Amino acid sequence: MEKKRCHWAQNVPEIYEVYHDEEWGVPQHDDKRLFEMLILEGFQAGLSWLTILKKREAFRKAFDYFDVQKVANYTDEKIEILMNNADIVRNRRKIEASRRNAQVFMQIQKEYGSFDSYLWGFTENQVVYDHGDIIPSSTPLSDNISKDLKKRGMNFVGTTIIYAYLQAVGVVHSHEQECFLYHKAS
Repeated sequence: MEKKRCHWAQNVPEIYEVYHDEEWGVPQHDDKRLFEMLILEGFQAGLSWLTILKKREAFRKAFDYFDVQKVANYTDEKIEILMNNADIVRNRRKIEASRRNAQVFMQIQKEYGSFDSYLWGFTENQVVYDHGDIIPSSTPLSDNISKDLKKRGMNFVGTTIIYAYLQAVGVVHSHEQECFLYHKAS
């Protein structure tokens, strides 16, 4: 019998099903993974997540496996190399934002001890259960985090991007009630 998934993960390529089943909504606490997802969500802006998933391995290679220190220190020459890499999304503003966002990410790590502590501090280390007939594209939580990240100097961290990020890294649990991964707050 076929697993019942969230509507967006039905009748889609297998890579999307695997992402839904094994990654999306799983609480993440590893800074490297949190950084990778933050950068990929920024690249997804205006595109489909499927496009990013298909290019994820190429992004990992191109961006030094999302080593935040390396990305923070990218030179203009490295930016040009990335601009010429046909295997990733070649958007100069997004590539340059990745370097800037890495620098701010590291500042947050220094201030809070980890990006994980910063991010999960917004919810007092609790998963937010966001269920309903209509899942929003932003919430007061994503508004607050977006505003703070922008104030710190990050780009491509608007409230819609941040809400998708929060869902992806499990801060927000949005699996639909019919989905085999659904569960309510205890």
